[in-house]
Amino acid sequence: MAVTRDDAEVRGVAPRVRSAVRGLAPGYFALVMGSGIISVGLKLEGFEALSVVLAWICAIAYVVLLTLTIWRLLRYGAAFRDDFNDPRRAFGFFTFVAGTNVLGVRLSMDGHLAWTAALLVLALMAWFVLGYVVPWTAVLGRTTRPVVATANGTWFIWVVASQSIAVSSASLQPVAPAELSGWLALLAVLSWSVGVFLYAAAGVLVMLRMMLYDLRPIDLNPPYWVAMGACAITVLAGARIVEMAAAPMVDATRGLVAGLSVVFWAFATWLIPPLLAAGWWRHWRHRVPLTYDATLWSIVFPLGMYAVAGIYLGRADHLPVVGAIGAVELWFALLVGLLVFVAMLVHLWRAVVVGAAERPRAGS
Repeated sequence: MAVTRDDAEVRGVAPRVRSAVRGLAPGYFALVMGSGIISVGLKLEGFEALSVVLAWICAIAYVVLLTLTIWRLLRYGAAFRDDFNDPRRAFGFFTFVAGTNVLGVRLSMDGHLAWTAALLVLALMAWFVLGYVVPWTAVLGRTTRPVVATANGTWFIWVVASQSIAVSSASLQPVAPAELSGWLALLAVLSWSVGVFLYAAAGVLVMLRMMLYDLRPIDLNPPYWVAMGACAITVLAGARIVEMAAAPMVDATRGLVAGLSVVFWAFATWLIPPLLAAGWWRHWRHRVPLTYDATLWSIVFPLGMYAVAGIYLGRADHLPVVGAIGAVELWFALLVGLLVFVAMLVHLWRAVVVGAAERPRAGS
């Protein structure tokens, strides 16, 4: 939850909680995405106990964030609507779609297919609504031009949401009844294809913003890592489509999807050094403080997704080197996720539970 200094200085825990809910970042479901995808990777690699712990964190975070989001919508509707009208924040709402599907995919690995299907239906409805509402309210409906000046890394979350629909659909399709299997195959290929085109569109707009307008160190924030994460989930979705049971839509596109998945994995790999260099330029070269912010989960998820995508692609396309890279990188993602999780707990304790105003001042 985003907590400002003034908010934290409100006396009493209850007012600080309300202030935190009012300022809840739309993209906070990236916490669910990050913890969930690392849990998936650990499950694939056979680390059951650790995977279960992260799965519980993912599920609890989902319930808590969903509750807080509904509370915010009902109690602080104006702040909620302001986020929908802000192109710098509105695309963060798509983390709800992606987080819902990541949790569903993790549950499917333990055999909870009914929950996976229910979460897919919920995510599909949200994806459909947000896919038309957010671009209109935040971009096309704005009178201020040029809107491209506000493009940032969060715009790639729309791609992630689309590909998460494909991953969840592909996870259910092989075990679905015959009358649903074809529809799930169609949905998987459709959402994967939409995600590919959205990636191209978002990439062009974000690059135009970076080339045409000043890019300050503070502007190059963690959500730019989603550009890599969107590539990685496109790889994972493609690998899952390749593994789906035979269906007309799958059979017609299997070769194309498999080839493009390899291309997207290569591009995701190429993006990692520039993103690391951007972080060095921002925090070391220009001394922008590295403090906890909800957007840090936008780094955890891409790292975890890159690992899982490599593991799946290695198995689906028989590329052992790709799988080995993913398996090694998974532990780096886990380390980063642990650091961000601890930083989040410390931040919430200091800002919400303790509160700056109730800390004793020096000499008092």
